[in-house]
Amino acid sequence: MEFPPVEEQIAYLKKGLAELIREEDLRERLTESAKSGCPIRVKAGFDPTAPDLHLGHTVLIRKLKHFQDLGHTVIFLIGDMTGLIGDPTGRNITRPPMTRAEIDANAETYKTQVFKLLDTAKTEVRFNSEWLQPLQTEDWIRLASKYTVARILERDEFSKRFKEGMPISVHELMYPLAQAYDSVALRCDVEMGGTDQKFNLLVGREIQRDYGQKPQIVATVPLLEGTDGVEKMSKSKGNYIGITEPPEVMLRKVMLIGDELMFRYYELLTDVSVEAIQRLRECVVSGALHPRQAKLDLAKRIVSDFHSPEEAEAAAAQFENVLSEGKGAGADASGRVPITDWRINRILVETGLASSVKEADRLVKQGAVTIAAAGSDFRAISSPAERMPPTEYTIRAGKNYKHVRN
Repeated sequence: MEFPPVEEQIAYLKKGLAELIREEDLRERLTESAKSGCPIRVKAGFDPTAPDLHLGHTVLIRKLKHFQDLGHTVIFLIGDMTGLIGDPTGRNITRPPMTRAEIDANAETYKTQVFKLLDTAKTEVRFNSEWLQPLQTEDWIRLASKYTVARILERDEFSKRFKEGMPISVHELMYPLAQAYDSVALRCDVEMGGTDQKFNLLVGREIQRDYGQKPQIVATVPLLEGTDGVEKMSKSKGNYIGITEPPEVMLRKVMLIGDELMFRYYELLTDVSVEAIQRLRECVVSGALHPRQAKLDLAKRIVSDFHSPEEAEAAAAQFENVLSEGKGAGADASGRVPITDWRINRILVETGLASSVKEADRLVKQGAVTIAAAGSDFRAISSPAERMPPTEYTIRAGKNYKHVRN
């Protein structure tokens, strides 16, 4: 098999990466691949802890696609066994155990969702129970002997919990080792993960050495900020965009992000080149392109990836119609608009009272926005980011008003 020139591959693969350990190792591995005609093996693991994926997950999946575009083998690993342990990453308490039924159900939905980006024919879907479940007690003891407790406790989550006297269950200490053994079983050349996974990925390098394999290259991607522009995208924080959500909902949520965050989304959620994104930014800054149009183009790209270009165009047309007619999207028979994000500036955009978050912020700062719950008096809004408790309100911007509901 013929591959593109090595330097061309590296330039393409580095777009959107947070860290590459080590670039010279990747160059060497790609050079060997070009000579032999054999693709390198690239994996990323996902524990099926929730039934749906959101755009934050797709940053990693898209980078897997980039390896796939270049002709390399992508392994989408479903951690049905590590899911039983529970990844301690980012946790200050032990994860509650999941049942096998929950894991199996979530795993099935993952399999269908990832192929919205990945090529089915070019993807290996594996479950780590395939090699972890048959391990005998002796095998686990041998694996555990290859790493020290002191090294495990260097991990931020564990060191903080240890210092604060928070419990650390013994099975949690096994998680990085189980993930590392995945790399051994699959003979990985590259393992990918979010920046919060760096510790686990580096353990994989060391364990592979112990098993006589070349240590894998570690490639991390940034954690995507949610629609609030602050916190990591998370369903529990309500700042997520689900990849199975209806086209009009996905598009509307993208239109609610801040103008600066838009360029971050272009970088991490599209295949637009770094050079093209920079030109786009210059056009927006110079006024040659309105930020709302740039954001609408972004939203259509994202919706097209997970639905279709036709559905993306229809969702965009609906959104534009809402703005031009001053109506709230999806208003019910009483004229109340269902809201998905209860921050004031987002409510103004969702109802069509403002064409962008920037305009909404300006209206609030001008003192033009007031709001009233049912049966209450109107009060002025002073902070664009104020979050309202979800219920029914009437919101005014100047002379225009809308009724909104949960």
